[in-house]
Amino acid sequence: MAEAAAGGSRFKAKVNILDVASGAVLRSLEQEDQEDITAFDLSPDDEVLVTASRALLLAQWAWREGSVIRLWKAIHTAPVATMAFDPTSTLLATGGCDGAVRVWDIMRHYGTHHFRGSPGVVHLVAFHPDPARLLLFSSAADATIRMWSLQERSCLAMLTAHYSAVTSLTFSADGHTMLSSGRDKICIVWDLQSCQATKTVPVFESVEAAVTLPEEPAPELGVKSTGLHFLTAGDQGMLRVWEAASGQCVYTQPRLPGPGRELTHCALARAAGLLLSVTADHNLLLYEARSLQLQKQFAGYSEEVLDVRFLGPEDSHVVVASNSPCLKVFELQTSACQILHGHTDIVLALDVFRKGWLFASCAKDQSIRIWRMNKAGKVACVAQGSGHTHGVGTICCSRLKETFLVTGSQDCTVKLWPLPEALLSKSTVPDGGPVLLQAQATQRCHEKDINSVAVAPNDKLLATGSQDRTAKLWALPQCQLLGVFLGHRRGLWCVQFSPMDQVLATASADGTVKLWALQDFSCLKTFEGHDASVLKVAFVSRGTQLLSSGSDGLLKLWTIKNNECVRTLDAHEDKVWGLHCSRLDDHALTGASDSCVILWKDVTEVEQAEEQAKREEQVVKQQELDNLLQEKRYLRALGLAISLDRPHTVLTVIQAIRRDPEACEKLEATVFQLRRDQKEALLRFCVTWNTNSRHCHEAQAVLGVLLRHEAPEELLAYEGVRASLEALLPYTERHFQRLSRTLQAATFLDFLWHNMKLPTLPAAPPVPPSTL
Repeated sequence: MAEAAAGGSRFKAKVNILDVASGAVLRSLEQEDQEDITAFDLSPDDEVLVTASRALLLAQWAWREGSVIRLWKAIHTAPVATMAFDPTSTLLATGGCDGAVRVWDIMRHYGTHHFRGSPGVVHLVAFHPDPARLLLFSSAADATIRMWSLQERSCLAMLTAHYSAVTSLTFSADGHTMLSSGRDKICIVWDLQSCQATKTVPVFESVEAAVTLPEEPAPELGVKSTGLHFLTAGDQGMLRVWEAASGQCVYTQPRLPGPGRELTHCALARAAGLLLSVTADHNLLLYEARSLQLQKQFAGYSEEVLDVRFLGPEDSHVVVASNSPCLKVFELQTSACQILHGHTDIVLALDVFRKGWLFASCAKDQSIRIWRMNKAGKVACVAQGSGHTHGVGTICCSRLKETFLVTGSQDCTVKLWPLPEALLSKSTVPDGGPVLLQAQATQRCHEKDINSVAVAPNDKLLATGSQDRTAKLWALPQCQLLGVFLGHRRGLWCVQFSPMDQVLATASADGTVKLWALQDFSCLKTFEGHDASVLKVAFVSRGTQLLSSGSDGLLKLWTIKNNECVRTLDAHEDKVWGLHCSRLDDHALTGASDSCVILWKDVTEVEQAEEQAKREEQVVKQQELDNLLQEKRYLRALGLAISLDRPHTVLTVIQAIRRDPEACEKLEATVFQLRRDQKEALLRFCVTWNTNSRHCHEAQAVLGVLLRHEAPEELLAYEGVRASLEALLPYTERHFQRLSRTLQAATFLDFLWHNMKLPTLPAAPPVPPSTL
């Protein structure tokens, strides 16, 4: 089963296809004009998806493939605000901000009707469920429901009873009754035969959606008779079931605490037996339709992510604090989500206890909460506490055992909260609700906001970092001041103890990370590289490296020994507020103001192993190449050299072939038998060789073979052949000119030699013997 959902406020230009089973986004659909999508609808047969954009274009999608089948103008003079398919999936009605209603034949691709008369924006259209009746209903800014006849092309009736915007229209199974809901806090039952209101049900909340339930008993929802019952969703954040005949509420869903619970949409998937509701903070909730038991939750747009943490002994889950009072817990393997309610204002920071089952949160509501995850992955609040007079901006749990936690606040104080024995001895939620926490110690630590607190690995020391540009070291549990770390030029955002050494790391708005000695409070090292505030810092690789994140959206990995930044990771587009490393130090988690949470994997060992394997493979291939050349198996040697992707090695093979007494024939035979991809590589290598006068002869020899034995159309089909030829031409011309000058010089020398040669002297006549 898949659901189509419009993206959050940053992704209005897309429609996301969500797999209900896995929670994964299968596909994102975006129109070619990349304009905001103002309305979309999926046909009842799940085959056709139509979207409308602000550019007044309608797009028909083959949504499973993610391709647009057809694109046409909406003809409306203002953006389409709503659309609906008829029961046969052949007609589509669109209501525009121009007050017009249009009907389109999706199969034959033309407009069939154009209805005018609605004042203002038409924000609701719905077809009658009986396709034989050919009725269309619409509602506009005047809160009047108009009933249009497609056969008569006219308005049959105007249903006026609402005095505020009508938000939904739904029909009974027999099609004789229609239910309308509105923001005027009433639902009205209409008799479609007489076009009169038969019942007005006050629901005491602004209703955003109403759904008629199947006319069959559902004891778990208080439905005991077969009469008309309907479900409402609105600004109270609860699903409620009403009996139409009596106007009484027969079922009310328990209300969860916290703001942002208002429901904005509700839909019933009858075939799947599921009810979908959408909250004001963009979360999707799936309920079992007959009992309203929560089945699945999907977190919507997260806005600004403020903190992230791994959860569970094996880091199997992730908890995310975004710009919301709600926490979101994701299972990494399945992307299943839980939305945790409890805080009444934005959650600012998180931390996890050593074993991974308990974690703590603090918020702007001046409170802290402790949550427990059971072995099934379900999370519940087990303790809460309050005492700060301003928002609690940072929290840190004890490192050795689950014994206490420390909080820092905008009120410039630090509080130490011991965990009660009752909380530690139980594995489930305590009876009677969360345990109340009491602060054991309170200490005013700084003159400005405390942005970060950290507990040492031995639970005996506490470090605090403040907006007053200082970090301080305290002894626990009495919170006695031991020393002050002075040196940063701007406020501190993060402090962190080394897991191995007596060292403290601090991250500051001055763009630096500093390491301090705990014994004498001296600055040991300063790491400079971020162009903006450094927001988080963490020790990795057993304390030998630092990982820092900044408001420039970058993550930097530093080697402490030599102060070197060995890697910069650029994946976020805004401030990286959240940074947490896994227990095994092989994964990191980041969350940023760009609404993204990214899971990073340490691939250092993998890369080193790959590099070692690559070196070993090169050595083996080089030895094999030497053996092949020794055995004069030139074809195999040339193929192996090309596979090494080293032009000089291939050049060595070509030179070895040319040194053979039968050079020309050997070279032609060898090159001719190469595969096409090998010839393409050889041509690229020729470009490199041709730039050097010492190697140009080999390049020209190979080019000669290719030009003689390859047809021109085949050569032009080579990958990158045009660029290769452009690079070959100037150097070839230069070599030709050089050879021409050399030939001219040689010819001149030959001419001089012939002219300098003395004529042959005539032989002397023989002397007669008589003269001797």
